[in-house]
Amino acid sequence: MNSERVIEIKGLEVTASVGVPEEERSTPQRLLMDLRFAAIEQPHDLGDEITRTVDYYAVLLRVKALAKERPRKLIETLADETASTLLREFRLRWIEVVIRKFILPETEWVSVSVRRESV
Repeated sequence: MNSERVIEIKGLEVTASVGVPEEERSTPQRLLMDLRFAAIEQPHDLGDEITRTVDYYAVLLRVKALAKERPRKLIETLADETASTLLREFRLRWIEVVIRKFILPETEWVSVSVRRESV
């Protein structure tokens, strides 16, 4: 393929119970996520039809629901689960996920990023 469309969702605010200590997981906290991805199918002409591309609003809703599904100790786990779920459910060629967590004093944030490709 000579070209591809890349969709980005920047600064998606999600609420998740995440943290190594149980007390940190007991209160949901604000995370920011960046998603960057490309669909497996890349028709040259989309015909201005949402069904011929990735519905990024549906992606947003899925990510927010996934973040709330259960507590996790690591943001790395949430990033891995987000990437694998979106690859599978939205037929993506590849995805990059960045998660920012605002927990450490004297820092803006801690983040993790993952990139996964479909097999």
